[in-house]
Amino acid sequence: MQITQNCFQLKNTKQSLDKISNIFIKILPIYWAFLTYMLLRPGVENHEYFFMFDGIDKVLHLSIFAALGFCFIAAFPKIKFSYFFQIILIYAFLTEILQEEMKLGRSMETLDIVADTIGCLVGYYIYKILIKRFF
Repeated sequence: MQITQNCFQLKNTKQSLDKISNIFIKILPIYWAFLTYMLLRPGVENHEYFFMFDGIDKVLHLSIFAALGFCFIAAFPKIKFSYFFQIILIYAFLTEILQEEMKLGRSMETLDIVADTIGCLVGYYIYKILIKRFF
């Protein structure tokens, strides 16, 4: 009896994770395209607002790459960590290089790549923690 209950729970968990993965497979390309557009669009003059501070762009990089990392691992939960990390890191490097080469008022910054890397790791580990906690 206990074995059949465990099998049923495992099957339910697998189906739930597959549904989550299918949702994020649809969300990921839309988010990734939007992120690419935002990272490569021409630079604009920033106005000072009360919530702005030095380094806010690094916080934004960390946040958007955390969301990207979360979406990516949720869409492809069986991918090896090394592949996940390499894909996101290559994307971070490419966007920074393209910002510099396109000469649209954006510049390549090493700290942006650091923030992107930390962000993707944060997104990855948030996903893993949520899966462990709720499934």
